Amino acid sequence: MFSFCPSEEKSDEIKLLGDVRLNALVLGGVSGEIEIYAYGMYKIATIVEVFGSCLGLCLSSDLKSLSVITELKTSTTPVVTYFQLDTSLLSEYLPEVTRMARKFTHISTLLQYIKLSLTCMCEAWEEILMQMDSQLTKFVQEKNTTTSVQDEFMDLLLWGKASPELQELLMNQLTVKGLKKLGQAVESSYSTIQKLVISHLQSGSEALLYHLSELKGMALWKQKYEPLGLDAKAIEDAIMSVGSFSLKANELLQVIDSGMKNFKAFFRWLYVAMLRMSEDHVPPELNKMTQNEITFVADFITAHFNEAPELYNQKGKYFNVELVGQYLKDEDDILMSPPRTEGNQWFNFLQNSAPLKESPLLFPYYAEKSLHFVKRQMEAVIDQCLAKPADIIGKSVRQKLCIPLYYASESEEPCPRLISLPSLWNDKSQNLHYVLFRMMESSVTKLFIFRQPTDVSRTVNEAFVAVEFRGSLNSSTCENPEPAHYSCLDARFYEDEVVTLVLRDNTEPEGKDRILALLPLSLVYSDEEADYHFIRDPNKRLEEQCADIPSRTVYLESQWRVLENIKAHYVSVNGIRKVASVLSSNLRHVRVFEMDVEDDGEADEEEEEEVSHSQDVTEEDLDHTTDDAQNNGLEAADVTEESLES
Repeated sequence: MFSFCPSEEKSDEIKLLGDVRLNALVLGGVSGEIEIYAYGMYKIATIVEVFGSCLGLCLSSDLKSLSVITELKTSTTPVVTYFQLDTSLLSEYLPEVTRMARKFTHISTLLQYIKLSLTCMCEAWEEILMQMDSQLTKFVQEKNTTTSVQDEFMDLLLWGKASPELQELLMNQLTVKGLKKLGQAVESSYSTIQKLVISHLQSGSEALLYHLSELKGMALWKQKYEPLGLDAKAIEDAIMSVGSFSLKANELLQVIDSGMKNFKAFFRWLYVAMLRMSEDHVPPELNKMTQNEITFVADFITAHFNEAPELYNQKGKYFNVELVGQYLKDEDDILMSPPRTEGNQWFNFLQNSAPLKESPLLFPYYAEKSLHFVKRQMEAVIDQCLAKPADIIGKSVRQKLCIPLYYASESEEPCPRLISLPSLWNDKSQNLHYVLFRMMESSVTKLFIFRQPTDVSRTVNEAFVAVEFRGSLNSSTCENPEPAHYSCLDARFYEDEVVTLVLRDNTEPEGKDRILALLPLSLVYSDEEADYHFIRDPNKRLEEQCADIPSRTVYLESQWRVLENIKAHYVSVNGIRKVASVLSSNLRHVRVFEMDVEDDGEADEEEEEEVSHSQDVTEEDLDHTTDDAQNNGLEAADVTEESLES
């Protein structure tokens, strides 16, 4: 079950993450654990104050209270129980929670962004680049000479002649066409990966550092953010882990840049050598090599064509000529061929300086670790850093009220006596919480309203009232009202003091028995608190005391509408948009109603006509104008109907 609830004043505009308004997604499951997600994305609270499987829940609009209905399995029959939880910490620190949640959401989004960037980089890397490693390994296993691969290529570079084994490898297995294709694949793949690292991976890491640094500044304001669980030391660890990831991404850039230059020079020389072997024409622009180019190719052969027996035990090959793939494949935590640091003056300076080794201003560098290892480490540290506020806020939640409602039905059918919690609202003018229940009494399902002040010091802390609909809905002056035959199927708060209802007229045939109505709470609580005589016995279930709950008889006047040709059962409303959606009992049909449709130019004229003719409307007229006259108070317009195929 879930609830999505705004936390601030209503507005005519729909505000999203770009604004300061906080939205909370509340989730409850079978374990009784409840989680609150800011903006529906990042968890800001984990609540363990309730027991049993969650059937329904709702967070008040001021974030002071959370209502939950659970089914708790006991030794006998499961009991459905209503809990009211005090979440006042969220309300008290609403500005701080909003800022913190926005940072959490940005950080969570950036982590996903970095993950997707790595996925794109892996897709850009082609496994064709590994063919040279496998072919060289096969060459070592099949050749009869004791000469190393490095010596074979050095002889070809210096003397222009290749051994029969190397010539067989180059001309029959690699081929001139294959070498050209391999060179194009290396250049294209490396270029794409390089752009992804610069444009996405590095920019994402920098944005992550920015938001974490701001979060650390918030955590240092202990008066505001320490009660919410922000830990400056944990955030500092997260910043250091992101810095390590940035260093590893920069290292990958250097490997790519070096690899592109090395492969381009090596493939150019090898391409010319293979053309000469096949006695083909060599283009003049490729036939010349300077001494620097020869030295460059010799260094490349020396660095990349050393046989490594330990690599064969791990990867089944002796070579790792292509160095970029080891950064992108999420298989090993250790690089097979880590970059060389010998001769690096800055690296040597850091190694020889004890104060700099322990300096908090320098990001840790993991020379032998892969990019994926550093990424996983960064994600773990950040998750641990951002998980503490959810734990602290969750522990601040206290149980304020617990009411056993009724025994759950042992059959598969839902229990008809008392059905789950439809909605909860906060009336800020009186600082009250309203909770709606539905309870079966004989063949009629009544609507029960539970009103509780948020200030527990007030004397009336449990105000139950039952709403009963009698006789004709449009006959408040009827002298002999008929017995109650209207059942409440569903109810939602449309506005602070108005409830939207779906009623069933048990005396009407199917197709004309469903009614959409508006119930102002002023009709229910007209006598205020003077007539509340119900005192709940905490040792009994609510169903055992429902006969003692005071009842209010309500006539809805004209604020109703018959829903024809739909077996309506559920309703969902939005008071800001002035819209109501009615869903059928089989969940296959939906109707959407505009609750306040009126032309501006004709509003005054229609209002005058209604006043002048209100005394002349007959019952026959009402029967012929179900969609219009019965709609005066509701002002509903059936604008769409769809068939929802399951």
